Amino acid sequence: MPRASSRNRHLVPDLLAPGLDLVFCGTAPSPASFKARAYYANPGNAFWPTLNAVGLTPERFSPDRYPELLALGIGLTDLNKTEYGSDHELSSQAMDARALHAKLRRFRPAAIAFTSKNAASLALGVKAPAYGRQIEKLEGATAFVLASPSGRARSFWTLEPWREVGAFVAERRQRRERAA
Repeated sequence: MPRASSRNRHLVPDLLAPGLDLVFCGTAPSPASFKARAYYANPGNAFWPTLNAVGLTPERFSPDRYPELLALGIGLTDLNKTEYGSDHELSSQAMDARALHAKLRRFRPAAIAFTSKNAASLALGVKAPAYGRQIEKLEGATAFVLASPSGRARSFWTLEPWREVGAFVAERRQRRERAA
């Protein structure tokens, strides 16, 4: 059964701004993230160590430091902003791909990286997207599908698509530095 909150429309607020290098999009917060009101807060989630391992953060951040990502040109959102739990617990009605598309049009990030094949499938309209950089852009953003960092998805884990995203962002940062 999906868990929803009527008090707060967004269980964990979006971290978005115009012109970001990259926005990560998951399916929905986990119970630990809902409780902490922070992205990827489950101790078994590999998100934060992976960001550091692929060069997206200068050090390993803790989940409560997620707002600091904006200064690095990175944003965060989820496809389902009103429920929390595992994919099988979430209602299909709360999966809001249209809202994600609107956010991408509004904020115009260079890239969107899905941390869940389920979220990628719903947002891209592709039944089984492959990991890595996608051929088609999504609302002008280069799209990536990443292996889920969730501890529950460890058997599907591969760092390679995360490295691809890290290289994409590093290249954008280098171009900006050369232009400055």
